[in-house]
Amino acid sequence: MVRRAGSCDGRSVLLALLAGVAGGASLAAPPPPGLPDTPSVRRTLQETLQTLNAELLSHDSATVTLEHWCGQRHLAEPAQVIAHRVQGIDKPVSDEQRKLLQVGANEPVRYRHVQLSCGAVVLSEADNWYVPGRLTAQMNAQLDASDTPFGKVVSSLHFQRHTLSAVLLWQPWPEGGDQRQPLMPPPALEVPAAVLEHRALLTLPDGTPFSEVVETYTGKALTGVGGEKSSVN
Repeated sequence: MVRRAGSCDGRSVLLALLAGVAGGASLAAPPPPGLPDTPSVRRTLQETLQTLNAELLSHDSATVTLEHWCGQRHLAEPAQVIAHRVQGIDKPVSDEQRKLLQVGANEPVRYRHVQLSCGAVVLSEADNWYVPGRLTAQMNAQLDASDTPFGKVVSSLHFQRHTLSAVLLWQPWPEGGDQRQPLMPPPALEVPAAVLEHRALLTLPDGTPFSEVVETYTGKALTGVGGEKSSVN
């Protein structure tokens, strides 16, 4: 493999700086600046974001996908995703959501808001509206009393995930981006707090819906690009 001049230095800088992005624990606070704003860095971030999007779209459980993602990038040992419940937030279910969930006006629909973290890295925040009458009593108790991710709590239902929308909130390398390397030292690149949003409907094997979830993935999910096997050209 032929490497362009400076490629090893660029890779070292990128991985070191991306590792520093992992600090902090709130989507409200964007990752600190520090990545060099170069075409190679932007292309790598774009490829990583697209890979994350594709991985999430191809699996029913976002939690399991994020644990695999965390393990690949060595974000924490063990690579375990924990749901931290955010208290004091309530988003009442809308009439449109009731139609989507196929519930009447008087049937209870609960709301749960969590941050999904792997180690110190907050990978996503999730808004979840679910129908408790379609879960077991044990599942409802666990959702009320623990920080266990929703997908793990209901995994025995063998649910299916139907993506309603997937939106890239940030394009690190937009179409037609400048291919030239900067002549001067590059400025710092600020990775936004939110980079990807998924909206999905979870259904039982017979097609009955029981949950709608809106997941917002953070810029910190791009930490540790490529793990030990990464290569930035």
